[in-house]
Amino acid sequence: MKKLTLAALIAGSFAATASAQSNVTIYGIVDAGIVRETGGAAGDVTKVTSGIGSQSRIGFRGTEDLGNGLSAIFTLESGYKVDDGTIDSSGTLFNRQAFVGLSSKTLGTLTLGRQYNPLYNALSKVADPFGAGYAGSAKNLFPAGGVNTRVSNAIVYTTPKWSGFSIEGMYALGEQAGDSEAGRLFSVGFNYSQGPLNASLVYNNRNNDVAASGTTPAASREDGKNTLLAVNYDFKVVKVFAAFERDKGLNSSPIPVANAFGYAVAPRASTEADDALLGVQVPVGAGTIIASWMNKNDKTVSNQDARQWAVGYTHALSKRTSAYVAYAKIDNKNGAGYTVGNNNEVGSGDTGFNLGIRHTF
Repeated sequence: MKKLTLAALIAGSFAATASAQSNVTIYGIVDAGIVRETGGAAGDVTKVTSGIGSQSRIGFRGTEDLGNGLSAIFTLESGYKVDDGTIDSSGTLFNRQAFVGLSSKTLGTLTLGRQYNPLYNALSKVADPFGAGYAGSAKNLFPAGGVNTRVSNAIVYTTPKWSGFSIEGMYALGEQAGDSEAGRLFSVGFNYSQGPLNASLVYNNRNNDVAASGTTPAASREDGKNTLLAVNYDFKVVKVFAAFERDKGLNSSPIPVANAFGYAVAPRASTEADDALLGVQVPVGAGTIIASWMNKNDKTVSNQDARQWAVGYTHALSKRTSAYVAYAKIDNKNGAGYTVGNNNEVGSGDTGFNLGIRHTF
């Protein structure tokens, strides 16, 4: 009996050690509210929507200590809709993030899989006071759809921080047989975060070529290029945000909805544009007032410019739960077709109103 007890204690000790070296966390967001959209060709719409401020999600994040400051890491994250209980993107399980890699305290982090583009990280975390959510989302005018948000088949390396500075680089393979360049994407971000100042400068390059397939010949197309400078500074009584982006080339500035306003001539996606943003967050008791102004300057002959102003308020009900309200209005020029959406939807009209609740776990 004593031998059995001793063996059990030894086994328990090893199990405790293994448990201390490994960690898996289940996390998520549950976000839903009422959305009112007006001005679109299909008419006004009022609906219950999921993921207005932050897309509803459930994720699994894990680390294992490998010793000498090195850890194995992984993240698997799936989006879902609170309003009807369905998966956010049909046909996929971990549509938001799915990657595995190694992280070193001295050498940085290397990960493989479906991951956020450094361009979107800078836009959502540094540039936009709405955090790319609610009616005021910067995604309404800044190009953030598709691979400008998340990229599959991606290799990402992030350096450690040096006195607040870090570099984030991504290379995503197009995986088209016969052409190693077709469909590839690379992005590099130079970041600074220390004290009240956060800043990012990101360059993003998307190859739009298509490799030959069967009897279909290869197509050589212009690259899409985006350069974004994003800054925010916290004065305590107010946090100020600013951003400027230069878009050039095919798919550098796509229109989220093809022809939301039913024009006789559908809007044309710009191949050369400048995007600008100014915004603030003002803490008020347990809440925060948010406001922003954005401008898209289309520099092609179409001159399809657009401006958006937005205001919102979030109120903390607890550390994990908040209520929110937001409103935004877009002014389209010369047949431009930009819409007021939110974090999870592109919207259907030129105005949007949100009222909802968000819980994190």
